[in-house]
This record gives sequence, C-alpha cells and structure tokens, in this order.
Amino acid sequence: MYGYQIAKNIEGKGEKVPMMKQGALYPVLRSLAAAGLLNSHVDPSISGPPRRYYQITDFGRQTLSEWKMIWHETKTFIDNIIGGENA
Repeated sequence: MYGYQIAKNIEGKGEKVPMMKQGALYPVLRSLAAAGLLNSHVDPSISGPPRRYYQITDFGRQTLSEWKMIWHETKTFIDNIIGGENA
C-alpha cells in the first residue's frame, strides 16, 4: 500500500481511532523502512506523481509480534492496577 492508502486504512478501523495526518505518517514510514521493518519501492501512477509503496518485511512481522505481546502484557498490568474490564 502507499501512504494515502495506509492512512485511509487506519482511519477505517473505527470511530475511536484518532485522525491520522498524512504529514505525520510519512516520517514514521521512512523510519520504519530505515529500521528494516518495511520495504518500499516507487511505481509510476496513472493519475499524478509516482507513488511509494510499502510492504512489511519478515523482520517487521517478527517485531510487530513482539510489540503486540508487550502491549498486551502492559495493558493487562494497567487494567489490573486500575480495575479495568480485563481485571
């Protein structure tokens, strides 16, 4: 997907998802690519300038899995402290 598609995909995840400004998204995508978590390539576009497409790498999938596990553990810990719905 290219940046605009990624932004729209994030926005489409639900009402509670904060609006993603595309100007904030592109530096994040570049950082993730520089860290080896994403690959990118540029393809010409029929309507407008060339587009940079991003794809998650195997290392990116492994890292995402680790981040999800850490997030789940952190959320469970916080829920237990404050008496959240998962407590």
